[in-house]
Amino acid sequence: MHALDSTSTRPYLIRALYEWCTDNALTPYVAVLVDDTVQVPREYVKDGEIVLNISFDATSSLKLGNDFIEFKARFAGTPREILVPIGRVIAIYARENGQGMAFPSPVAATHVEEPAKAAGPIGVAEVRASDATPKVLQLAPSDDGGGEPPEPPRPSNGPRPALKRVK
Repeated sequence: MHALDSTSTRPYLIRALYEWCTDNALTPYVAVLVDDTVQVPREYVKDGEIVLNISFDATSSLKLGNDFIEFKARFAGTPREILVPIGRVIAIYARENGQGMAFPSPVAATHVEEPAKAAGPIGVAEVRASDATPKVLQLAPSDDGGGEPPEPPRPSNGPRPALKRVK
C-alpha cells in the first residue's frame, strides 16, 4: 500500500487527542472551517469558523468517525444536530491549556504566506494550506522546570481568549 492509497490520519489524530483530553480531565474543543457541507448553527459562525465544545458533558450521541464528527448539543437552550466533515476540522485542542494540534486548511493556498510572529508569552502556530503535515500546538507556556507550574495569568475584564488561526 502506498502513502497516497492510505486513509487520512486526521480522524485518528482527532480521536487520540479527544481521548487524551478526556483522560486528563480537559475540555476538548474543535475549530471548524465552515462551508455548505458543515451542519452547525450559522449564528455562531464568526469569520467562516466555529469552535465547538465536544466534551462528554456538552454533547450527546457523539460519534468521531473517519468521515464525520456527529453529535447533538444545545445552543442557547435549543437542541441542534451537528455534522462536521473531518476534512473541515482545522484544530483540536484543550480549552484549559491550549495544547492540541492544528491541521492543514482544506482550502487550497493561492499565494505564499509570511511566517507568523509570536506576540507576548503565548506561542502562535502557523497553519498554511500548503503544509502536508499537521502542526502541534501549545498555546500556553510549558513547565520545563520540573517544579511548580507557572501561576496562571490573572483574569482581565477583556474578551475571553480563544484559538485563532494565523495566516
